[in-house]
Amino acid sequence: MLTDEAGTVTGDLTVHTTWTEREARVAVQYSGASDWFTMSGSPVPCATEEESRDLHDAVVEAVREGNGATVPTLPGPLV
Repeated sequence: MLTDEAGTVTGDLTVHTTWTEREARVAVQYSGASDWFTMSGSPVPCATEEESRDLHDAVVEAVREGNGATVPTLPGPLV
C-alpha cells in the first residue's frame, strides 16, 4: 500500500480508520510496530460513522489486494 510518509509498505499491516467531523482518516502500521503512516488519499469526506466503517472495509480489501493501494473511492456521495 502507498503511504504519504514512507512510500510503499508491504507485509503484515494493521489498518486504523478514525471518523470525526464528517471526515475519515486512514492510517497503517506494520503489525506490532509503534509508528503509524497516513495512507495516501487520506483524509476523505465521510458523512457518517457508518460510511466510515464501509470505507474501512474497502481499505482493508484494497490492502489485501496490494498493488500500491490507496484509499479507495466508495460508490455514492460521502459528503
